[in-house]
Amino acid sequence: MGEKVIATRADLADRQQYRRKLQSCQEALDRMLREGRFDRPRAVLGLEIELNLADEQGLPLMHNEQVLAAIGSADFQTELGKFNIEVNIAPHRLSGHVFEELREEIDTGLRYADRRAAEAGARIIMVGVLPTLGVEHTGLDSMSHNNRYTLLSDQIMAARGEDIALDIEGVEHLVLDSVTMVAEAAATSLQLHLQVTPDRFAPVWNAAQAIAAVQVALGANSPFLFGRELWRETRPVLFQQACDTRSAELKAQGVRPITWFGERWVDSAAELFAENLRYFPALLPICDDEDPAKVLSCGGIPRLAEMRLHNGTIYRWNRPVYDVTDGVPHLRVENRCLPAGPTVADTLANAAFYYGLVRVLAEQSRPIWTRLPFARADLNFHTAARYGIDTAVYWPRQGRGARGALAEVPVVDLVLGELLPLAHQGLDEWGVQPADRDRYLGIIEQRCLRRTNGAAWQAATVHQLRERYGMDQATALATMTRRYMELMRVGEPVHTWPVG
Repeated sequence: MGEKVIATRADLADRQQYRRKLQSCQEALDRMLREGRFDRPRAVLGLEIELNLADEQGLPLMHNEQVLAAIGSADFQTELGKFNIEVNIAPHRLSGHVFEELREEIDTGLRYADRRAAEAGARIIMVGVLPTLGVEHTGLDSMSHNNRYTLLSDQIMAARGEDIALDIEGVEHLVLDSVTMVAEAAATSLQLHLQVTPDRFAPVWNAAQAIAAVQVALGANSPFLFGRELWRETRPVLFQQACDTRSAELKAQGVRPITWFGERWVDSAAELFAENLRYFPALLPICDDEDPAKVLSCGGIPRLAEMRLHNGTIYRWNRPVYDVTDGVPHLRVENRCLPAGPTVADTLANAAFYYGLVRVLAEQSRPIWTRLPFARADLNFHTAARYGIDTAVYWPRQGRGARGALAEVPVVDLVLGELLPLAHQGLDEWGVQPADRDRYLGIIEQRCLRRTNGAAWQAATVHQLRERYGMDQATALATMTRRYMELMRVGEPVHTWPVG
């Protein structure tokens, strides 16, 4: 969503030209893959963290322009809602003391940004969904001033031909007949990038898809939306409904949503880009003047701007990314399934678990995706979003006599008994220092042992405030949010936070 867009409307000719340019981009990508033009193997990671803005009472604040001006750093960028900003962390080598280096960098940057935000009357909060956000905060007047967002909203509404509705049934039931696309801005995410070579892309993407459910179960931090307690990680269902371009009839026909887990394991990155071209009409049909084939023929590297723009409007939970750095193209897997927060330590624990585990699973002689049906991985993901750390997932059984068999396993038992040791092994293979490995994977272990993550803490605190002190829901949510903000700034991981 960070690309700058100048156009403010799109017509039929734009779409036809854009489709032709997308095909040219796909052909150029295929040629580059055949000719081996991509970057050499490099263990490089990157992070993006979406943030919320609140006042001292924990209520949403629509001041992102003022906050960004006060921060004055290109690392912090606008996001869809006026109550959002995003911080981009520079790429790091995945080795040594990388997680401690990231902790110091992120913590220092966020503390500085929070101090400067306070000058605009705002505080920064890392949370999947700001618990005090109301539907009244998500009208079109709450959309950031950015041509891309306006055009995207207009295109989604034109594609639907009807109002966006929400119908989410969780602990409570939320039904809204009409919301704007800004409702999607309620969902703030952690995005983990891993640069891969073309031959490594498919194993890493497949492994990331297989463990997405486990990531969500362990990292869930979005139990409340618009005053209702819904799923433990409400972001996925909110994303799908708030960005849905399909009418009821198109849903009934099985048309794929742009917020998509996928439907199969893959053999190459090109397959995913081709699916995006084949299945999804352009939402931002904006062309530049590059001819990818001509650039390649002259020995250059094309930007493939149309493909990158189109790719950015399809919300896969593990997204393929093509990019060019210093004139050299590379591929990345962008893992998008995790919420922001609660703390920097929790964020890096989530990252360490992901990078360690995906390294080992991508290199197994009998890969997980040959033993786990894709439909089960999809079901696991949505079940984990609904139930969080109390989820049971379907997972291949181990042992000679269990060939091809699946068992339903509590996710905490799966992590403690099987996946956490693999994550340790993976971080060792990346060359991460044992002290970093043990500190951050130890946080994951304690979450499992205590069955506590951000969502569990939020829900338990609100319940206690209501039951012990007789607060109504809105007061309890505001009180909990203020307490969350205090504990987030202390920085100790969420499993240590006292309830209430």
